[in-house]
Amino acid sequence: MPSYDAFLLVSFGGPEGPADVIPFLENVTRGRGVPRERLEQVAEHYDRFGGVSPINQRCRDLLAAVEKDFAASGVDLPVYWGNRNWDPLLAGTVAAMAADGRRHAVAFVTSAFSSYSSCRQYLEDIERATAAVPGAPRIDKLRPYFNHPGFIEPLADAARGAAGSLPPAVQDRYDLVFTAHSIPEAMAGASGRAGGAYPAQLAEASRLVAERLGRPGSWRLAYQSRSGPPSVPWLGPDVGDCLAGLARSGSPGVVLVPVGFVSDHMEVVFDLDVEAAQAAERLGLPLARAATPSTDPRFVAMVTELVAERQDGLAPRALGDLGPALDVCGSGCCGTGRPRASQ
Repeated sequence: MPSYDAFLLVSFGGPEGPADVIPFLENVTRGRGVPRERLEQVAEHYDRFGGVSPINQRCRDLLAAVEKDFAASGVDLPVYWGNRNWDPLLAGTVAAMAADGRRHAVAFVTSAFSSYSSCRQYLEDIERATAAVPGAPRIDKLRPYFNHPGFIEPLADAARGAAGSLPPAVQDRYDLVFTAHSIPEAMAGASGRAGGAYPAQLAEASRLVAERLGRPGSWRLAYQSRSGPPSVPWLGPDVGDCLAGLARSGSPGVVLVPVGFVSDHMEVVFDLDVEAAQAAERLGLPLARAATPSTDPRFVAMVTELVAERQDGLAPRALGDLGPALDVCGSGCCGTGRPRASQ
């Protein structure tokens, strides 16, 4: 078993004030040719919340909770945190780890599923950061955890709690709509080792949550936050279209479950809590949104358990039919879906 001397939390990052918003969005879209006008349109979403995304504070909270759980579980690893797109940026964190003499770290990524943007790209981020830092530690990424009990059970309880906030007449008759970030269909087709892992894992996680709520036939998987050109096919249906269809079919109410998200960030608090909520109000459809796992003690304990899988050989746990995800991604796993020459 590998001997680790540090733990690294890796996340997407988000702005923490109005002056951060455009530079952050420029980091996110670098190399994609997104026009300035589009960035300014998206910036308005952040302006609604004072220019602050909740994700960085959620990472601070998670890191503090993991540190406490490590101490309680006898895991003697110092904790670090680095982001893809905003401070603390991953390269700076890796430099700090090298300066502290860390040689071999284990990394937990705040994304539970397999795809290029949620798995492979984080591996590339880590590779770039370590290549740029002399004496950088080796960093091993932990496996995707979409079907781990520590992810599924908090989501199920959060959905149950959200259902309790619906009008009393529909609290036992609601539909579940699970949401995740849409990605291009080609990228979804290239996800995982054999392809199609991203939508398959999302569907499995959704099914597992719905079963725990006693609603195995009353759920749908929808997608949100599409950002690509109309000419490129992306995963659907869109959550707004899904809500409209449910309203037409006479659904008494809906619980939205952001199954594709570990913690709140702008795609949750704006795309769901503002846009989807406004759409449901126009449709006359009672709507409640389930909380993300975030710092639920079971989710935090899962992080410690995933480290123990790697460090101590603990047997991996997984619910459902797909089994535990690959512990180490192969070189052909989770491509972009674009022709190889343009990757």
